[in-house]
Amino acid sequence: MFFGELNKAKNKMDKKNLVVTLCTFALAVFLVASVSATGLASNAQVTVNDIQVQSFNGTTTVTPNNLSVVAGSQITVKVYFTSQVNDTNVYVRATLGGQSTVTQQTPIFDVEQGYKYTEFLTLNVPYDLQNQLSDNLRLQIEINGDNYETTLNNVLLRVQRPAYNVDVESVTTPSTINAGQQFPVEVVLKNVGYNELNDVYVSAAISELGVVQGPKWFGDLVTLDNCSGECNNQNTAVGDLYLTVPYNVKSGVYTLQVLVQNNDVTSTVTRQIVITNSVPDTVLVANPQQTVSPGETATYNVLLVNPTDNVKVYTITTDSSSITPSQSIVAVPAGSSSTITVTGSSDTQGTQTFNLNVYDGSTLVKTVQLQMDVTGSSTSNTVVVLTVVLAIIFLVLLVVLIVLLSKKPEKATEDFGESYY
Repeated sequence: MFFGELNKAKNKMDKKNLVVTLCTFALAVFLVASVSATGLASNAQVTVNDIQVQSFNGTTTVTPNNLSVVAGSQITVKVYFTSQVNDTNVYVRATLGGQSTVTQQTPIFDVEQGYKYTEFLTLNVPYDLQNQLSDNLRLQIEINGDNYETTLNNVLLRVQRPAYNVDVESVTTPSTINAGQQFPVEVVLKNVGYNELNDVYVSAAISELGVVQGPKWFGDLVTLDNCSGECNNQNTAVGDLYLTVPYNVKSGVYTLQVLVQNNDVTSTVTRQIVITNSVPDTVLVANPQQTVSPGETATYNVLLVNPTDNVKVYTITTDSSSITPSQSIVAVPAGSSSTITVTGSSDTQGTQTFNLNVYDGSTLVKTVQLQMDVTGSSTSNTVVVLTVVLAIIFLVLLVVLIVLLSKKPEKATEDFGESYY
């Protein structure tokens, strides 16, 4: 019986402890809920492009205006609020999105209770309109700190296609482009605007090489709303333009520009292309500098290269009568080369330069500078001196010969002995 009373007392104690524990937990939950219920901001207002789209007084959210924005454009979001608390490391975050999402966040700042704050954010409106002319995007504003936060209700913004807009969906070129080659540029266009695009023209150019083709007519592009049947055949256009790369360009990376325009819209896109040139120079001189004596002839060998698929006719001119090319007009077969000689001479000592101009039709291909260093004595003077020397030697030999010939030999004395008969 004693143990029975003891168990009853113990059960009562356990129930009392359980009640105390539950009360303590409930109080803790209440305190946490009370703290979290205290938001950071009150009297918040949100404007988009200076048009108010949301008002929040701490408990109630009001959306005063329906606002439309343009896909691909940039909008400015301003957030005004009064802080209900003191907090640090506060930031305002704006999230705009549908299928894709754009988020921007302000730098961190601190707030003090009872003071008003204004923050600005800039967002790019995403382009989610695949098969629609317009749709809704959600704009959400968060004001967060270390200890408190306020999240405003989503605001729906109407997003519309631009009135006139063309998307260059692709620009395709060969992976390898050689100098002197004609290559295609395939352009795919799509009408992504609200209205129809009439008489669309496309041009392609490599400005630094002076190469351009177009404008070429690509036709009319209807809107998505006006498609009848296969939209890809009506609001999309595909076409080719052909550019010819000069054969004397250097190997490297060049910028290809594609310009799309009609009376309502202009759009430009660029692509990087690689051009190779195994023969960067079509005019080569093996010995552009010669050293000769006065009056001696200098000979220069000039190689003319034709890396194209057609016959090239080069015209050779000079800026001085002191040098003369062996040919003034040279026809070089396709994919071949030809060599000409240029000769020149001068009686004046010193360094002299001459320009040799090579033309392809009326286009100057290259100007080659030739140099002639005239040093030493003239060849003609040397001949004169040698002649004089030889004449002197001849005279000396002639005098010696005359002397030798004019010298009389002595008469021999005959010694006759006595004769006895």
